[in-house]
Amino acid sequence: MTELEEPGNNWRLVAARIKRGWRTQEDFCKAYEAAAISLQSRARISVRQVRRWESGRSKWPNRDARLVLTEMFGVPLEQLGFVPPVSAAGRRGVPADFKPSLEDDVLRRAFMGSALAAASAPLLDLTALDHLTAAARDAHRYADQELVGHLRDALDETARADVLVGPHRAMPAALGILTAINTTARDAKPEVRRELLALGSRAAEFAGWLHRDAGSPEQAIAYWHGQAKEWATFTGDGAMHAYVLMRQAQALGRSDPARVLDLARSATSGPWTLPPRPRAEALQQEARGMAMTGADTDEIERVLDQAHAALDQATEPAAPPACTGPLGDGYTRERLMAQSGICLREAGRPAQAVTVFKSYLSPKAFAPRDYAHYSAFLAGALAEAGEPDEAATVALSVLEVASTARSGQAIGELHRSAQALFPYRERPAVRELHERLLLLSAG
Repeated sequence: MTELEEPGNNWRLVAARIKRGWRTQEDFCKAYEAAAISLQSRARISVRQVRRWESGRSKWPNRDARLVLTEMFGVPLEQLGFVPPVSAAGRRGVPADFKPSLEDDVLRRAFMGSALAAASAPLLDLTALDHLTAAARDAHRYADQELVGHLRDALDETARADVLVGPHRAMPAALGILTAINTTARDAKPEVRRELLALGSRAAEFAGWLHRDAGSPEQAIAYWHGQAKEWATFTGDGAMHAYVLMRQAQALGRSDPARVLDLARSATSGPWTLPPRPRAEALQQEARGMAMTGADTDEIERVLDQAHAALDQATEPAAPPACTGPLGDGYTRERLMAQSGICLREAGRPAQAVTVFKSYLSPKAFAPRDYAHYSAFLAGALAEAGEPDEAATVALSVLEVASTARSGQAIGELHRSAQALFPYRERPAVRELHERLLLLSAG
């Protein structure tokens, strides 16, 4: 269950839950049960009850639940957004004009996407937060172009934070933005609702990416891709729908080659037109699906040539990736070639893949985490090409970056490289790689 399955009107409880690492309502239920057992209480809750608490429909928990919640969070329930009955408030000495504490305000800012990775400036400043609060109370009046602009800026800032510090740190902000979009779009004026849902489609696709890179279950990734396509359909954005299909193909990795190919082909040949840069990426993904399903080498090369031709049609220069800019605006020739190297490796041509990687993969052309991601594939290609020492050296060089960002994709590919290097496990560099990956898994 994710935050958007019910409107999160009680944002204080949602924010406090996420802050403590309970990212889903199911996680919260398990933590609640553990706390109840430690108190020797028989109190139990369901996801449905958590949903009621987080929607604000349940104002004040019963006595047993209050004890468990206090044990879990260590703060008065009022700071979790619960509203006591008047008589109960009097007995507890809570003044009628109770105001949130400073910690409560910090939680609010964190949930809406501020203070990521020790950044000093919030993603939403006080003016934006006030505007969002007003829109949550009266979306028809206050959900306007200014609010859309605030949320767009916050989403782009969250994407930049993901590049710098990884998906786990960016996730709460992204979910907060999605909750804000989902809540305010319900009652917004039609023209503003359309813009909010268009932005929501971008944000949902980004959430799918974050869940994928964080190593979340496939169901969570699929949920966000489905939400992104639904909102793209509502707004008539066929290109966005196709883009999400391509992202779905990428998210499958090597788990279902036939479906990877079907999704990629749907992105490139469906009833929509992708702009040149994302079309080039989708064609590359189609070629990769063909390689994984055993297509003829000439056919794979033909589709890769089409990808290059599509990229040649891009009239604007590549820009730093942004969630709200033109689709695929950060897709460069270097990225296409790095992904082509992956395709060559899948086609059983690791030596050629190594040549491509070494020609186009450089720290200047890629952000550190992306460089680590593609270098992990280079390590695997080197292992399969019979260069175990160099493969292990490359893998070790990117392990620290991948582990610091907690990039599940890069770390997963490093494990795959380590498996290919198992026959050479007595070599010093290979042995060190295996040991460090074991320590990382144990941590």
